[in-house]
Amino acid sequence: MISKQSTYSPPKHIVSAATIVINEKGEILLIKGPRRGWEMPGGQVEEGESLKKAAIRETKEETGIDIEGLEFCGVFQNVSRSICNTLFLAIPVGGKLTTSPESLEVGFFPIEEALEMVTWGNFKQRIEYSLNKNKQPFYIEF
Repeated sequence: MISKQSTYSPPKHIVSAATIVINEKGEILLIKGPRRGWEMPGGQVEEGESLKKAAIRETKEETGIDIEGLEFCGVFQNVSRSICNTLFLAIPVGGKLTTSPESLEVGFFPIEEALEMVTWGNFKQRIEYSLNKNKQPFYIEF
């Protein structure tokens, strides 16, 4: 007979969805967050929410921009922190650039300029991989 231990707790994992939004001028949408500086919009997937819906919701909440045409690019997994970061390419289809508590500044920037602005962890690499069809789909552990 197998008995459950009273101290058992299920694993705690975080799944996030981020978007690389490219406009008709070939510029990328970035937010300036209060902790990590410039980065792509995205955030935690809520219970019962799909990855795509989370990416759409987070982009709208953080930037005011509506997106569609989401293409799955890949996953960056932070193994030690139990976080899976999923990335999607998307295009803007409406809305108005707006800041939020999670975004001190928002804007579209030329890709080369944007890559210099993004300095947190491996966020620059996430953008580069998402823009490179030859690397997709990718799965990166760190």
